[in-house]
Amino acid sequence: MVTLSRRAFATTIATALGGSAVQLPSAVRARPRPSPSQLAWQRDELALFLHFGVNTFTDREWGDGREDPTLFTPAALDAGQWARAARAAGARALILTAKHHDGFCLWPSGLTTHSVARSAWRGGAGDVVREFTDACRREGLRAGLYLSPWDRNAPVYGDSPRYNDFYCAQLTELLTRYGPIAEVWFDGANGEGPNGRRQAYDWPRIFGLVRRLQPRAVMFSDAGPDVRWCGNEAGAAGDPNWSTMDPTAVPYPGASGDGVIAALQSGDPHGSVWRPAETDTSIRPGWFHHPGEDQRVKSLDQLTDIWFTSVGRNSKLLLNVPPTRQGLLHATDVARLAELRTHLTALFAEDFAAGRPVDWRVTGAHSAAAELDLGRTVTVGVSRLEEDITRGQCVARYALQGAPAADGADWRELARGTTVGYRKLDRFESATVRRVRVEVQDAVATPRRLRIGLYRGA
Repeated sequence: MVTLSRRAFATTIATALGGSAVQLPSAVRARPRPSPSQLAWQRDELALFLHFGVNTFTDREWGDGREDPTLFTPAALDAGQWARAARAAGARALILTAKHHDGFCLWPSGLTTHSVARSAWRGGAGDVVREFTDACRREGLRAGLYLSPWDRNAPVYGDSPRYNDFYCAQLTELLTRYGPIAEVWFDGANGEGPNGRRQAYDWPRIFGLVRRLQPRAVMFSDAGPDVRWCGNEAGAAGDPNWSTMDPTAVPYPGASGDGVIAALQSGDPHGSVWRPAETDTSIRPGWFHHPGEDQRVKSLDQLTDIWFTSVGRNSKLLLNVPPTRQGLLHATDVARLAELRTHLTALFAEDFAAGRPVDWRVTGAHSAAAELDLGRTVTVGVSRLEEDITRGQCVARYALQGAPAADGADWRELARGTTVGYRKLDRFESATVRRVRVEVQDAVATPRRLRIGLYRGA
């Protein structure tokens, strides 16, 4: 295995994706901005992750690749139920585990016998990926697929050139049979295969293949190239959370070392690429459905907190909701999703700042202030700030203040924070205000006008 330096690997990735690794001096380099696909991804705000496969029937999280495909027997599989529940929850996308680490394929791959084609489900003619993508399109949802790079069943795993061919061939099946795919989800899992060997993944080739076959898809992994991991599975994006990254800080999926998690959590205000953070967590303790966890589904309060620490911190929330052995989302999970949707709709139903004129003033090279009169005295407990990220991300530190009188006397601080980006939500002690002021106290460039929302709160 040839080991590349971080910068050399970033150069190889950029070349594979048709980009350039030439770094211009910061004084002349334009600040990164999202591509149309990255912008669409961010505006989804919520996607559901569906961990489903042979592990569902063995009650395990990680299979060993020796499972009998005949164990896969979802008696009532209904991908339409998954999609309807997702849409009712306000999600705009779904991602399915087409293959997990055990190597069992939810589509009839021509490259392995470890797939649904060897089960009795649908008489051996079933294709979960097909039913999933068709259901997404019927409900107007964007479909995404996860293909584990680690494969504990494939005999060629660890024979790096042969397995890279195998993996790219499987990826080609998924990206050419099922229509548009919005997100291709990778992780850096790299354990031993059936022969006890580890694999050297050809990430430049893999990323380049996705870009060629599905040019509008975003690719997720810790190293991007389009979307990065937030650094944990607890539902909390970093604070600060920059959508810009130094691509050499996390050079490839599964990279480790000093500073990797910090880079994933916070990004880099001076990063040369746009690589926003995706916050993934599960509605249950595990990722696959386990009957013993049916009473341990996250509460409405927990999910609300996660919304504020993911979407409310310039991220997108990928919430795992695993199908059961019947092939359905559990009734408790579906009900909790609906509760979250109802609660968020009510929480943000009345924006006291909507339609009110904003006095925006640039006060320095890296500072600005916005002030508005709400036209009446109201009680607020939640704020929403947004940058126009089509022009990049700028704010590095801000403070929110309120005053109860129209003359602006008796200002008090309501909240303060670091980055804003696509959206920053703050919850604070309820306050009675008539006037509100946002001070941008630091920025990486001349601040631009912010969108401001104010809500009653819980």
